[in-house]
Amino acid sequence: MTCYPFRLGTTSYIIPADILPNVRYLAGKVQDVELVLFEVDDGPGNLPSRVQIAELRNIAAGNDLTYTVHLPLDLRLADDDSPRHASIEKAHRVINCTRKLDPWAYVLHLDGQSVRHGGAFEAMQRWQEQAIQSLEIVGEWAGGMQKLAVENLEGYPLDFYEPVLERVAVSRTVDIGHLCLDHHDPVAYLQNALPRTRVIHIHGIAGRDHQSLAHVPKEKLRAVLDELVRANYCGVLTVEVFSEDDFLTSFAAIKAMANTTVSPVAHAAGDFRV
Repeated sequence: MTCYPFRLGTTSYIIPADILPNVRYLAGKVQDVELVLFEVDDGPGNLPSRVQIAELRNIAAGNDLTYTVHLPLDLRLADDDSPRHASIEKAHRVINCTRKLDPWAYVLHLDGQSVRHGGAFEAMQRWQEQAIQSLEIVGEWAGGMQKLAVENLEGYPLDFYEPVLERVAVSRTVDIGHLCLDHHDPVAYLQNALPRTRVIHIHGIAGRDHQSLAHVPKEKLRAVLDELVRANYCGVLTVEVFSEDDFLTSFAAIKAMANTTVSPVAHAAGDFRV
């Protein structure tokens, strides 16, 4: 797949095992692993130990491997505008835990459910200010605002995050599946978003999302890959699936695209539904 300029990756939940066995399995097969981390209050979690972090570093160093880290909660301030909200506190713990991996990016969601369908000007303005403050706090922990990659979400207006992104120098995560679930053209969106995009998530839709790319019509998959080549996108493309079969068949679909000439072409609007 050397014709592609991007780093091709997938998630840390491909085989039914913990993070380390997954990364060992994926080493040599991918160029990036998205570490999907969780931590339940007074319950289980999968944050790596110091010993595991050291092993993850060794695996990465020997296999031209990078990591992206998905923060576990939608980022927001507490109701009193303080940074004591659980999402901020957990982001801090995850960043502290993974800092030595020097992640390619920290992927995050911004919690805007209360205003995503519109609302009073004052409410929207307050949400935007809180979102900016949250990003500034977490960006300092992450080692730079560009390390934070804000992901577009299903059910939100296409331009919902633009007022925030205009004021803070974070990166983007473009989730192709979220765009397609809302019947948006991913190629048109990428044309505007790619200059600030550090990570792209791609997955098929067959009854639900995060399915194999084998479910994606070939012309739709080709349209996205051609756009990434045309733009010389050098970030991470994460095949965001969660089983070995979906991983193998997805990579086979991408490899099949690589076996033919990839060139900039005009594409009709469409989505990844079947």
